[in-house]
Amino acid sequence: MAIMPIGRIFEWQAARDPDRPCLTFEGETLSRLAFDRLTNRLARAYAGLGVGQDDFVTIALPNGIEFYAAAVASWKLGATPQPVSAKLPPAELDAIIELVRPKLTVGVPEGVQVAGQSLPPGFVPDPDLSDAPLPERVARHWKAPTSGGSTGRPKIIVAAAPGLFDPAQPGARMQPDGAHLVPGPLYHNGPFVMSCQALFSGSHVVVMPRFDAEQTLALIARHHIDWVMMVPTMMHRIWRLGPEIRGKYDLSSLRVLLHLAAPCPAWLKEEWINWIGPQKIHELYAGTEGTGMTWIVGDEWLAHRGSVGRPQPGCEMIVVDGEGAPLPAGEVGEIYIRPASGQGSTYHYLGDQAKALEGGWESLGDMGYFDADGYLYLADRLTDMILSGGANIYPAEVEAAIDAHPAVRSSAVIGLPDDDMGNLVHAIVDCTAPIDEAALRATLADRLVKYKIPRSFEFVNTPLRDDAGKVRRKALREERLARMAPGAERT
Repeated sequence: MAIMPIGRIFEWQAARDPDRPCLTFEGETLSRLAFDRLTNRLARAYAGLGVGQDDFVTIALPNGIEFYAAAVASWKLGATPQPVSAKLPPAELDAIIELVRPKLTVGVPEGVQVAGQSLPPGFVPDPDLSDAPLPERVARHWKAPTSGGSTGRPKIIVAAAPGLFDPAQPGARMQPDGAHLVPGPLYHNGPFVMSCQALFSGSHVVVMPRFDAEQTLALIARHHIDWVMMVPTMMHRIWRLGPEIRGKYDLSSLRVLLHLAAPCPAWLKEEWINWIGPQKIHELYAGTEGTGMTWIVGDEWLAHRGSVGRPQPGCEMIVVDGEGAPLPAGEVGEIYIRPASGQGSTYHYLGDQAKALEGGWESLGDMGYFDADGYLYLADRLTDMILSGGANIYPAEVEAAIDAHPAVRSSAVIGLPDDDMGNLVHAIVDCTAPIDEAALRATLADRLVKYKIPRSFEFVNTPLRDDAGKVRRKALREERLARMAPGAERT
């Protein structure tokens, strides 16, 4: 096996086994041959709209076969797919399009105007277009996702790697010709990258329209899924189904459950390890920028409880103080990463600049510390840290304690201004049933030091995290500050 252009991989896979399932979505399955022919025809439709070598194609489609077809058609023309949420309001989509200047935007509803060429969701190429193989092309940049950050400004992370892949070397503990489940949104880098690697290496990729806890278990059992990526929010919701529902489904085919994107509460991870086994639970810490990563398996985690693993080959990591000086083991600071190939070798930004130290070190904005054995532990995002009475409080730690309550779906912890303490800890709690605040405080007292227990609670019944498990604490804080402003209406 050898590295080949991404577009050619699908022709090669179809030649190996044309009838093997390639993609499944809501009961519809396309074989390798059918998907290859579909994307050849779609690529010719895109070419007719001017898409060519090294152009960007913005993909604003929901999860589904159509999303993957748009990405593969782009690669077959040597273009770069640029995924965004299908739910973006027009102003946000316009800001991204202005920054990226794509040759084509796919998924623009009828009646919505955007700059440049666009196609609506559900577009079907002319059946008279040829579905024969196209000339080989290689995109200079294989992907260009938007940032998951919360700066309020669009930021595009353009991968330095070209559109080439070795189908025999999928990485991330995958195996060629496997079975892969996608419960997360494809506009986020994690689900996009991992499922594409699975697709390139011949796995049958089963994609969900959106996450559903019991349906996830049902699809693992039905399709004998061997690899799935989740975020802690998904793991939490599955665990809350209870043993009777969880026990209905055979998960014995599962080899790897990889979780990432947000800190996983230690109690929840331990429950999963006890349920499906430590060798099947993996955790990754990395950024879309691809500057470096850590990895840890469940049994290793039990010996370093709470860690996200050690830096993997190809990168270095350090933890520094506010002046940029390296900190010793056990002290929390900002995490900086440097790829072995040098700064700027893995990506470049559109719309932003890297936060860097001298020597090629870059920060993703995360706080953490190393233990004496070189294992990394995450604290929180630097921008989310709460300074209260001179003490640093990391929201993720408080949220993990709150989320352990059986009636809590998720929580978000923010700091609200206080003349005396600087900030007071405020918890917004999404619950499935009424919660007695005094009882919750008593529960938290067993898990948190007193100054970390929220001074105030707000109970809601709406989701606080998106489909990728992300919470926008900055936006939640701004909403509450607006309510607190003189003259503001109280709701």
